[in-house]
Amino acid sequence: MFEILKHPVRDYLRLRAHNLNSEEFRHLWLLAFWPVFGGLFWLVEVSIPLEACHEVYCRLDDYIPFVEYFVIPYLLWYVYLIGIHVYTLLYDVDAFRKLMKFVIITYSVTLLIYLIWPNCQMLRPEVFPRDNVFTNVIAGLYAADTNTNVCPSLHVVGSLAVCFTSWHCRGLHGKICRTGFNVAAILISVSTVFMKQHSIIDILAAVALCVPMYWYCFRYDKKVP
Repeated sequence: MFEILKHPVRDYLRLRAHNLNSEEFRHLWLLAFWPVFGGLFWLVEVSIPLEACHEVYCRLDDYIPFVEYFVIPYLLWYVYLIGIHVYTLLYDVDAFRKLMKFVIITYSVTLLIYLIWPNCQMLRPEVFPRDNVFTNVIAGLYAADTNTNVCPSLHVVGSLAVCFTSWHCRGLHGKICRTGFNVAAILISVSTVFMKQHSIIDILAAVALCVPMYWYCFRYDKKVP
């Protein structure tokens, strides 16, 4: 499934302040995007009131039931996203650069959309149909994450970023491995609507953004394996 042992591990134990700008380590500067994005996203969240947001909704949303068990793949997103960063940093820096190029462009465009066209969804159930550990976790997520800034879905954008990277990363080309990444991306994406975190429109908008960026960040580069 994984061909890790066939590829050398990047030796970050040799990293020092004086060689951070060297050819071997300067790709690490790309990680600075994450705290910068987090800060800007927070500013947009707190500065735009719910009353100023446009509701994202389509009739198809009414036919999608609330299924609390989808919180499992929804939370898997964090492992999925962090995991591909760790793997590519260790085994395929070129794939890491492509991943970060994709993330920086798509996440920045998404944030710009939130700023220009503030949006929200009003799909969350007022009362959960069942009381169990999964609905308790979702209640915590609802409390921590507002129902604003939803279109395009960052959960979907992040899932596609991981999935696309796996297609072009050394050691992740096996049929079982690729199937696993594809299925995970699908489950994570659809989990957002079954948990009533997003409208189906949010998913479609994320796909519309990511498909052309995939060609630009991965296929357009002649170095892609």
